[in-house]
Amino acid sequence: MEDETKKESTVKRDTLREIEVRIQKQWEESKAFELDAPEDVSKPKYVVTFPYPYMNGRLHLGHTFTLTKVEFTAGYQRLKGKQVLFPFAFHCTGMPIKACADKLKREIELYGNPPVFPAPPPPTETEEPAPKPEASAKVDPTAYHAQKSKVKAKSGGQQYQWQIMRSMGVPESEIPKFADAQHWLYYFPPYCQSDMKLLGVGVDWRRSFITTDVNPYYDSFVRWQFETLREKGKIMFGKRYSIFSPKDNQPCADHDRASGEGVLPQDYTLIKLQIVTLPEKMRALEGRKVYLVAATLRPETMYGQTNVWVLPEGEYGAFEINDTDVFICAERSARNLSFQEHSKVAGQTNCLLNVTGQDLIGLAVKAPLSVYGTVYVLPMLSISMKKGTGIVTSVPSDAPDDYIWLEEYKKKPLFRAKYGLEDNMVLPFEIVPIIDIPGIGNTAAVSTCTSLKIKSPNDRVLLDQAKEAVYQKGFYTGVMLVGEFKGRTVQEAKTLIRDQMVAAGDAVVYSEPADVVVSRSGDECVVSLVDQWYIPYGEPEWRAQVEAHLKTMDFYSEDTAKKFNFALEWLNQWACSRTYGLGTRLPWDPQVPSHPTQYQCGHNNQEPELKTTLGDARPTSAPV
Repeated sequence: MEDETKKESTVKRDTLREIEVRIQKQWEESKAFELDAPEDVSKPKYVVTFPYPYMNGRLHLGHTFTLTKVEFTAGYQRLKGKQVLFPFAFHCTGMPIKACADKLKREIELYGNPPVFPAPPPPTETEEPAPKPEASAKVDPTAYHAQKSKVKAKSGGQQYQWQIMRSMGVPESEIPKFADAQHWLYYFPPYCQSDMKLLGVGVDWRRSFITTDVNPYYDSFVRWQFETLREKGKIMFGKRYSIFSPKDNQPCADHDRASGEGVLPQDYTLIKLQIVTLPEKMRALEGRKVYLVAATLRPETMYGQTNVWVLPEGEYGAFEINDTDVFICAERSARNLSFQEHSKVAGQTNCLLNVTGQDLIGLAVKAPLSVYGTVYVLPMLSISMKKGTGIVTSVPSDAPDDYIWLEEYKKKPLFRAKYGLEDNMVLPFEIVPIIDIPGIGNTAAVSTCTSLKIKSPNDRVLLDQAKEAVYQKGFYTGVMLVGEFKGRTVQEAKTLIRDQMVAAGDAVVYSEPADVVVSRSGDECVVSLVDQWYIPYGEPEWRAQVEAHLKTMDFYSEDTAKKFNFALEWLNQWACSRTYGLGTRLPWDPQVPSHPTQYQCGHNNQEPELKTTLGDARPTSAPV
């Protein structure tokens, strides 16, 4: 019997490795990938670039996967006789490195050096598994949404920054040095360069550099970039809705996030539904205007309101907005509102009273624009308290869920009785046609639910299908049948009606993160209305120029072109400054670190003879 412990022969692997090392040495000695501007300009040229990898850790498999695509393309073009340039750089701008350094510093202060961390609590037999993420509610069909995260790849699931550094192979004696953010800039780039050489990537390393103001050449390029944009009126200052970390007291950009990368603010219109008569439990609010505030993406449909929905077991609060107004909503939405100039003290909520959805059921409220004037609060069991305000206004003509739930209450007296609803709260409210959608009709929710044979609120899959169809077609092809903007398309009327309601005091503009966003500091972010420098990418004339330029470009695939165009659809006012982190300072506001906007252009301005700020900095131990 053959010895099972006998090792498999590695001769073939070792031979290939020997060839690889020998050839890579030849490349190094012959400077095979170094390319200067040629005197013979007739020879075709080709440039490839790679998005600067962030230097809060070593390169990971995701980087390698993308690098192989770039390297293959560069090699192929060299074989075709082209002069191929492949520069490379290392990204250090932003909050991540600074946040990790500060986190490590706090850990050393709290737990010593080396730190002794508290033991995690042992798991119990009754411990429940982590809940699965809740399916996201439907949002504005014109909005951009993305879910991605780079943090997990570099953290390895560790809890403490010291543990993360150790998991990346940093010696224990070296870890305390990383409490200084500048140390990261000199430690990881050489490792990444060494790893890429082992991979055999054909980079002209004379042209490598790191970002931030530590590099005077790159710093001057970014400063020039911002000065030029400002001279052309492409940088503005003003209040804008931004994903914001209250703990860090600054906007939280993509690279500043532990989770929620790519998440943008989701804008809503909050409809103010004033309670007609306060119930006994709310007598303490007498003398104030008390509103249920319903978050909607469709202010143009408010003409068709028949009722208001709440979650019976939902936890709501009566939050003081100013000296006269009180908003009833979920605490999470009140927190966001407090950062949007809707609280007496910025960033602070004042809950005057706690109530449940059950306390609100049966209340009469004034519904702005509704043909009924006054409608009633009814229970809906499918409301998510994690989206909007936890209060939903009902338009059964154009919302499938609203139609099906209203029908449930109309057809089932026992269901009404279960929640103490009187007949006059439900039965008189008929569906109001407000929007005509070609091919569907003027009560789109009714016809779509009928065609899909939806009978119950439990038909979740079919209801989602119906909602998608009605919302998309309604927005892009619908025409208003009622109101001041009768005859206008929904796309035109939506903003006009919202602005009109806000001006009349019947609504307020509200925004919240489209999904959960957690900053590198471990803080759940909100949307805040902040004064900030920003670039108006959505400016019509500028956007038209970019769209025209895209049509002249050759893309690797049609899908790539579509992604560029899709990005233009949602890209609007983009923050270009922060108050915390590393980077180039705004030339006209030196206290504010900026966020560069054209990274890859830096390669074209980095001459080979300009020494990088890596200098002689090298890892203290040999790369593995």
